[in-house]
Amino acid sequence: MWQTSGGWGRIDRGNAVDAMLRYADAGLTTFDMADIYGPAEDLYGIFINRVRRERPPEYLEKVRGLTKWVPPPVKMTSGYVRENIDVSRKRMDVSSLDMLQFHWWDYSNPGYLDALKNLTDLKEEGKIKTVALTNFDTERLQIILENGIPVVSNQVQHSIVDMRPQQKMAELCQLTGVKLITLGVADIGPANQDKSSNDKYGTVMGGLLSEKFLDTNLTIPFAGPPLNTPSLQKYKRMVDAWGGWSLFQTLLKTLKTVASRHGVTIPTVAVKYILDQTAVAGSMVGVRLGLSEHIQDTNAIFSLVLDEEDVNSIQQVTQRGKDLLRVIGDCGDEYRRA
Repeated sequence: MWQTSGGWGRIDRGNAVDAMLRYADAGLTTFDMADIYGPAEDLYGIFINRVRRERPPEYLEKVRGLTKWVPPPVKMTSGYVRENIDVSRKRMDVSSLDMLQFHWWDYSNPGYLDALKNLTDLKEEGKIKTVALTNFDTERLQIILENGIPVVSNQVQHSIVDMRPQQKMAELCQLTGVKLITLGVADIGPANQDKSSNDKYGTVMGGLLSEKFLDTNLTIPFAGPPLNTPSLQKYKRMVDAWGGWSLFQTLLKTLKTVASRHGVTIPTVAVKYILDQTAVAGSMVGVRLGLSEHIQDTNAIFSLVLDEEDVNSIQQVTQRGKDLLRVIGDCGDEYRRA
């Protein structure tokens, strides 16, 4: 629900909640949000109340709301942590948060350990069901686990281009049982949709990993689709760091060949490829609620099976790119660089 925070178009609350119900009715019942994603937590609160009123009890049991807490670098006292978690509980209108994913900007400030210990106390009180992380690196994840904090997952940027989580993070996750949730795709749609249906991020790189950008040349001004969202601009810089637009076009053509073999779209292949990686438990599929919607294409991910030929053809291209772990750093470092 990052797209509710602004920069992707105006969100109408009524239409947005209607859209959430349509996703849930189609089996897409887990929603990811944050305290800093504009009205996201409030929208979930409206949505969950409609579910309570308009759907049977067994339906409610399948719905999950995953939120994040992104605090400023102040002293993480028990009272401060509790107060902020209570705000999210009130906004989402739940007695217990299904998952609280914690983010910390500055590793030189060890207050993140105090915050996580206080979050663990709230878990034991029943105010949080599971404690998790977002955009932490491998070194800090190990420190957190060594301090006895029972985090279940770490949400990280992960795509066919950005395979950094498989180099260090996945090994630690395998040893400890922590899972990866990967930043995902918004409204997986066919190539003939307008630009509003192709605002994607993370696993499909802001929408760059899609038919829309196949056979385009962004080096010529106004020749290709506009990079008109924060996510598109962000991930174009990632492509430049990885290997440039020409190599990226080779990757898109390879993904299109794989997609055509299976009767799906490039984004569907891109998400499934990451779901098949070590320690990956799920991928976030970003939605522009009430503005565009492609439930059928999103659900196609679950029936897609990539075979050895598919995987090998993709890897033959990706291995030609630069090692982003050396260029950028470990998971989350892209948010903390000077």
